Amino acid sequence: MPRMLRHGSTVGADLPPDEAVTLDAPDGPMGDALAAVHAGDRGPAAALLAGTRERAEWERRSTYVTQLATAALHSPGWLEDWLAESPEDPDAVLVKAELCVHQAWEVRSAARAQDVAAEQFQAFFALLGDAVPVASAAARLNPTDPVPWQIALTHARGSQASREVFDAYWAEAVARAPHHYGCHAAALQYLSEKWYGSHGEMFAFAERAAGSALPGSKLHALPLLAAVEYVVVSDDPRQSPVERARIDAAVERGLELSTWYEPGDPDAADFRNHLVLMLILHERWEEALEVFRAIGVGARTYPWAYLGEPRTEFVELRSGVRMQLASRTPLFSRPGRPDTAPAAPAPAGPGQPRTLAIAAAPPHAVAEAALMCGVSLRIAPARPGTSYVELVPDPVPGRRAALSREDRLTAAAGSFTTGEKWPALVLRRSGSRYGLTLVQKGTETAAHQWDPAAPVTDHAAAPSRASGSPRWPRSRTRTRRGC
Repeated sequence: MPRMLRHGSTVGADLPPDEAVTLDAPDGPMGDALAAVHAGDRGPAAALLAGTRERAEWERRSTYVTQLATAALHSPGWLEDWLAESPEDPDAVLVKAELCVHQAWEVRSAARAQDVAAEQFQAFFALLGDAVPVASAAARLNPTDPVPWQIALTHARGSQASREVFDAYWAEAVARAPHHYGCHAAALQYLSEKWYGSHGEMFAFAERAAGSALPGSKLHALPLLAAVEYVVVSDDPRQSPVERARIDAAVERGLELSTWYEPGDPDAADFRNHLVLMLILHERWEEALEVFRAIGVGARTYPWAYLGEPRTEFVELRSGVRMQLASRTPLFSRPGRPDTAPAAPAPAGPGQPRTLAIAAAPPHAVAEAALMCGVSLRIAPARPGTSYVELVPDPVPGRRAALSREDRLTAAAGSFTTGEKWPALVLRRSGSRYGLTLVQKGTETAAHQWDPAAPVTDHAAAPSRASGSPRWPRSRTRTRRGC
């Protein structure tokens, strides 16, 4: 107690205050769109959804559709007007499909089946029946979209669909987006023991998806979600035990995944909330505090709703972690914060050829952009908002890699920066020669190479020997801060 009294106000003092914590807060653009929707203006929301469809941003589309369906549940009228004006709009129909399923679950509630009244079940199944033609229309109007099939997977869970129906929906989902996190999370729920699967099947599904995922993909969080289902949600895990090693591995995978995202990133908030709960249950207080720092104000309904009122549980358990650390701090010492800054890649040996790129984007964004570049890359976090990128030796390179020029990393940077706002700086060393190339939007905008043993070029001669676009003003050739 004396330690808690002495250190309780200083441990975690850099965390946001309790009153700043928000539950399921949308990102900036959707926050503005929701404010407009509640005022009766659907324009910004329609524009956001159209953008996700045109750019095939399926993860963001899934999140936005859920948030808009929730808004339609509490602020009726605007969605009905949208559908009346444009009944074949794939975005409006998709929100309606999600709303139908959402309404059904609101009636049923999240209670266990034995605690749901017969009248609730009757209304639940009726509303799910109404959702079928709407979800079918959403799939028909946008055939490449996996989000209608995510809705179908959730519908299958509620409607007690057979495994054959679930498998058919799953095949449609992965045919459109094999690494879609939302579809995987919906499927994991169906396969859990509390629904139609088992702990073993749920973990096997989650570990298989994570094992084939790209670095930084949120699919690496699936075993963590399975661990929460097993440890927190299941009635009695001892009846169908899962090896402790699988739980520990899920937590370690979640910790590693968290390093790929910047603090406060809303895309990481879902799995970070699950991660911090598992760390608390394992009494790993220091790591839990660091994850709370990474979450910032972004509390999520789940997993905290499994314990009680979500925001209250988040705030109280965060305070509990602070007190646990304070009680472990010697009375007359000062609590410190561990240095979690990632280390730079080890330098190459003398004379060893080496190429390294620094991309002005977080690792998960680089990994997503590099999906089609045709070479294997190793991506690691650098300073906040930037990433180190290097080639992984590949004995059987892809076709695009085989067609690349000798400097394959520069060619890869040209591929993964295409269509992106952020640049990449490629650094090269071969023997005694050094070079760098700035690549932006798939184009080499500036390059320089030098030999340290050669005479130093004076400033007057340097511009005539530098390569780059002479039409650009000088400021345009500078790299972004952190690159």
